Amino acid sequence: MKEVFVEIKETNVSPRLPLEGRLDLTYRCNDNCRHCWLWLPAEAEEKGEELSFEEIKGIVDQARKMGCRRWSISGGEPMLRPDFLEIFDYITIRSNSYSINTNGTLITPEIAGLMKRKGTKMVALYGATAQVHDHITRNPGSFEATLRGFSYLKEASASFMVQLIPMRDNYYQFKEMIKLAESLSLHWRIGAAWLYLSAYGDPEVNKEIRRQRLEPEEVVKLDEPDLSYQEQMEEAGSNCCPSGGDGRIFASCISIRRDFHIDPYGRMTFCSFVKDPGLRYDLRKGSFKEAWEEFIPSLADKVKATKEYQKSCGSCELREDCRFCPVYGYLEHRRFSAKVEYLCAAAKENRNFKENWLKKHRRYYRIADITLRIDSDLAIAEETFHPKFKLFAVNAPGEDMVSIRHHFFLPDLKERDLGEQVYRKPPWAVYKKGNSWIYLGISPVPQDPSLHRVVVFNHNHTRARIYNDKEDAFLKGNAHSLTLFPTDQILLARILADRQGCYLHSCGVNFKGKGLLFAGRSEAGKSTMARILKDKARILCDDRIIIRMHPDGFRIYGTWSHGDVPEVSADCVPLKAILFLNKSARNYIERIEDKKLMVKKLLACLVRPFVTVDWWEKSLQILENTSQEVPGYELYFDKSGGVADLLEKLL
Repeated sequence: MKEVFVEIKETNVSPRLPLEGRLDLTYRCNDNCRHCWLWLPAEAEEKGEELSFEEIKGIVDQARKMGCRRWSISGGEPMLRPDFLEIFDYITIRSNSYSINTNGTLITPEIAGLMKRKGTKMVALYGATAQVHDHITRNPGSFEATLRGFSYLKEASASFMVQLIPMRDNYYQFKEMIKLAESLSLHWRIGAAWLYLSAYGDPEVNKEIRRQRLEPEEVVKLDEPDLSYQEQMEEAGSNCCPSGGDGRIFASCISIRRDFHIDPYGRMTFCSFVKDPGLRYDLRKGSFKEAWEEFIPSLADKVKATKEYQKSCGSCELREDCRFCPVYGYLEHRRFSAKVEYLCAAAKENRNFKENWLKKHRRYYRIADITLRIDSDLAIAEETFHPKFKLFAVNAPGEDMVSIRHHFFLPDLKERDLGEQVYRKPPWAVYKKGNSWIYLGISPVPQDPSLHRVVVFNHNHTRARIYNDKEDAFLKGNAHSLTLFPTDQILLARILADRQGCYLHSCGVNFKGKGLLFAGRSEAGKSTMARILKDKARILCDDRIIIRMHPDGFRIYGTWSHGDVPEVSADCVPLKAILFLNKSARNYIERIEDKKLMVKKLLACLVRPFVTVDWWEKSLQILENTSQEVPGYELYFDKSGGVADLLEKLL
């Protein structure tokens, strides 16, 4: 299952956001397990010095007072602790949500029962067969034990995610691993497409890790970059990818983080990969408050970029495409400044992937001075969208941009918190969750629970993830909307209100450099007017026109939402008059002096998406301003074409 966004999180971080904590319960491995990335040597002094249950409770309580509402629990294998059940119960009952990583071998019916609580449960799978799985874990019977853990979770009705761990010794059967994962759960993910080295620097363990690493091109194939998300993070300045431009390589990372990490011995820092003892705070000798408010912020100035770093990773042209972080340099070479050659090769593959994506999976279109950036999991071909969109196509982003990403699978929304339902009328049910709007494409049959589409918008509808149930319509081509909705007005009419604009049921023309808007509902004669004027004016669209207010007055814009006349234009023109259509036996025009009447008539032509109070207030103000600044007329016309002479005299 590819990553599913059921809420688009805004990336500008506020101090009021709740903290998220990660707790490593233990690095100890099962006595029979000899193959593990995070492990504690048998002779290590730290063995047996893990935090006690009472100490963990104290830390959890302190963090909760500081606003921590979500915990991630991992290890090693966290269930190796004899008191895991008590720890898990204490943490999860005091959290809004949690996540846990486990190999599943130690799950019992009692543990599975507690794991029904809302949270993300990730269970690792190392092979599609016992032979491969047990070979990698070096623990005979671990495959059978993991499957038993899955069955306990299913019996308890505890949803879980299968986490696939690709490496050299299982990659040849990775497709079979995916099939097995899909048979076990509705959710699966790739746990780590590349393997970082041991935290303890054991040379034999690291030698094996290097042997198990996949080729860089295989890594990128398994973990394709999500350009839409990466660009969102970069635009918001929330990309945790330190450049060290000011000499402090962790400063940007620390400034944006709202999470923290605590190791099995009570040492706290800002990142789970930071293993340098000098960058960890001993909670046994201080308080969580001091660690969060004083110690972690102080680390921003502690690690400086060296000449080695500046000459290599700090100035590399592939920096934005690299998965490198100084913590990986430390794990690989015990130096934050050291580059990882393996990641250098992966960065080149990343760059190639992105360049290919931009050519084949991204297009730009501009309407009413708004640029729509369309990204798609499937390649966008010349015939994917109707030829009319070529008139609106542009080659680059604009100042005002709306980002749309198409996926071609439906997320499983079982046990997902969609927030508050604010609208329900087929074909849409709309939910509000935090800063996100969630649209569900529902059946007109009340008893039919199936969905045909799931859409997640951010708070102002400028970013969207659209999950389509099928690929057929996209692959067939000639799509009449960029959103693949029945009409793009569902989105455009929504966002225009924030831009002093609106969509009107109307025909618009450029009549000798002056904009005329012919307003009316269905069958009013909009297409007829377009046919009458096509030899004397440039048709913008015969059925839907966008109007926007500018400092120099109102303008009208052509759209691709045409009626019977397929001629459309991406042009705009100053609006000089609005004429309300009336079919008649003769041609004549009457001025509308009553501004309230004009607003009422414009309201009847207003294209309305899902309506909220703020949208309605903004749209009403736009129509009131229009009635004050643009003259309105009742236009009575026949089909003789004589109305064209009247319009020339009017202008």
